[in-house]
Order: sequence, then C-alpha cells, then structure tokens
Amino acid sequence: MESLISRMEAVQSPIIPVVAELIKSCPGTISLGQGVVSYSPPAEAIELLPKFLAEPTNNLYKAVEGILPLQTAIAAKLQAFNGIEINEDNCIVVTAGSNMAFMNAVLAITSVGDEVILNTPYYFNHEMAITMAGCRPVLVKCDENYQLRPEAIASAITPKTRAVVTISPNNPTGAVYSEQALWEVNQICRNHGIYHISDEAYEYFTYNGVKHISPGAFAGSSKYTISLYSLSKAYGFASWRIGYMVIPKHLLVPVKKVQDTILICPPVISQYAALGALQAKEEYLKDHIGAIAQVRQVVLDSLNSLQDLCTIAPADGAFYFFLKVHTQLDSFELVKRLIREHQVAVIPGTTFGMDDGCYLRVAYGALQKQTAKEGIERLVRGLQKICKVH
Repeated sequence: MESLISRMEAVQSPIIPVVAELIKSCPGTISLGQGVVSYSPPAEAIELLPKFLAEPTNNLYKAVEGILPLQTAIAAKLQAFNGIEINEDNCIVVTAGSNMAFMNAVLAITSVGDEVILNTPYYFNHEMAITMAGCRPVLVKCDENYQLRPEAIASAITPKTRAVVTISPNNPTGAVYSEQALWEVNQICRNHGIYHISDEAYEYFTYNGVKHISPGAFAGSSKYTISLYSLSKAYGFASWRIGYMVIPKHLLVPVKKVQDTILICPPVISQYAALGALQAKEEYLKDHIGAIAQVRQVVLDSLNSLQDLCTIAPADGAFYFFLKVHTQLDSFELVKRLIREHQVAVIPGTTFGMDDGCYLRVAYGALQKQTAKEGIERLVRGLQKICKVH
C-alpha cells in the first residue's frame, strides 16, 4: 500500500497544530500564533438556541444553501455594510466557515491542471485547497508594503488561469488594499473572463479610519466576483463554523454539488446562532474591535523598538503584523527557539509562501492588553538576543 501516493503528499501540513504541540512542551508560553479573537459570541446568538430546540424538525437536513431566515439576514447585512445587493445575477450560500466557502469556489470553477493566482504572502489554507483540487497556485509577489501589484497579476494570467484571489484586510500581513487596486484587479478578471475571489473574513477589523472595500459592490461585477465571509472572527464564532459566500447565480448548481457532497447543509444549530449574532447591537462589534485596536497599539509600540532588527510594514487591518527579520536563520528554526528559550510563539513566514528571507506573523487578536504586552516584550527580547548572535 505504501506505493499508493495520495495527492495529499503535495499539500503542506497545517502549521497551527505543529506550533500548538511546541507550545505544549513549553508551559507558560504566550501564543502570538493563532488568528482568533478572545471574546465570546454576542448574547443574541445564544438567545436564539431555544428557538432551534423548540422546532421538532430541526434534527432533519435543511437546505444545502442555508436556512431562509439566515439568508435574509445576510442579504440585509451585505446591502448595509458591503454595498452588495443580492439580485438576479448573484446569490448567497451559507457554509461551514469561509475556508469551506473557498474550497467550494475552487472545486466549482476549476478542472485538474488549472491555475489560480495567489498574492504572496498567501493564506496557507488557500494554497492547500488549490493544491488539493489538483490545480496549480501561481504566486505573485506583493510590493514591499504588501500591497497588490495589478500589473504583475495581469502578466501572470495564462489560458489556464481560472481566478485571482485577494484577501483584504489581509492574513498574514494586516494590509488593507485600496479601492483603486481592488478595482483594477476586478477589471483584469472581467477582461480575461476569469473570477475574482475576494476573501473578506476580516472585513470589520480596520484601524486609523481606513475603510473596508468589497469588490462585489463594484458596478457590473456580480457575474464574475466570488466574495467570502466569516463569522469566526468578528462574532467570536470560530468553533461554530459558519461563513457564507456571494457567488454569481450561474455557479449555484456546481457549488451546491460540492457542498451537498462534503457537508449536505451547514449545522442548523449554528445557523440559528448566526442569525442571532447578526442581530447583535452595534456596540458589540464597536466595543470589541475598539479593545483590539488598543491591544494593537501596545503591540506596535513595542515592535517599533525592533526597527534595527526587523522591517515592519504598515498594517491597518485584521489583527496581524508581518515582520521581516534581518537574520540568516530559518524562520521555523527561529520560531522553535523563541518558544523554547523565550516562551513566546509566532508563526513562520514559510507557511505563507515567503521563503526568500526570515518572516514571522504576529497575531494579537486573542490576547488581553496585559498579556499581549508581556507576550510582545518576550518577542522583542527574544529577537534581540537570538538575532544579535547571528
């Protein structure tokens, strides 16, 4: 049986569990690793659960694309926040998280051997999904501030290209793309007859007055734009597994084929919770994201003392900073040493496709201000000690 090599051989292993194991072996480690928030779902999410339990047919399968009340609530949110109108050209599919939405999209629009363009640094699960589907990720470097380079994206397109992927606000860099850059990419996709897959999982996490832009709101874009959303981050919904996608209407049948095969329908109890979450008061997001903004400032103040050792690009979104460390050390080796010697964990840049130097992703969304301060001080001390030796 050993001679039967699965396509999974070509897929990288997820880094988060690997780092989690290293943390386990070093008690007291503060993790600046996983991209989650520290707060819980809104009370409105929990309040809707008795309604789920009171309906005797809720133990049965429901619509593949999600229950109607949740679809209606999502449509209202898309109109109000994203400027996306649900019309005869597009539709919503509720998914078990936005990672699933991405896999749905890739399987629905590609054949084996096709290409999908990713901007580097990429989100590792995107690269993994494309590889799993038997397609080839084509990598296009962002500029030194991790902003899109539309002309480089255009020149990477071949007859096999099926989509360009953008993530804004970005994981892992925290960069927020400008309206102009997203519009240019969207037009490139339209002109080449390919899809623009826009991952907007961090849509609410913007700072310094920066505004989130949804390419699906551009005039005439709904026939070739696939927009991905998640409740995992903004609503503290990580384990509930609810996301959704807005897709061109002509993709509904292929997307439903994928989702029905892998999932049948998103967990209905989680859909009820999501319906409640979308009814949360405005203060819920405002207060929690305001608290994360304060943590962000603490982290940034500490990181600024590393300017001789690291390049720290501007990051006006998500809850990440992406550091380029001026060292010859391998990034994973550096991560292991930071955990073992300084009890602080970050994620190596190689996971995000950055192998032309030593890069680290620093995540601060899951920590209270005091813990974040201690964690980032450990990181600063650790990098100063380890990297000055090399």
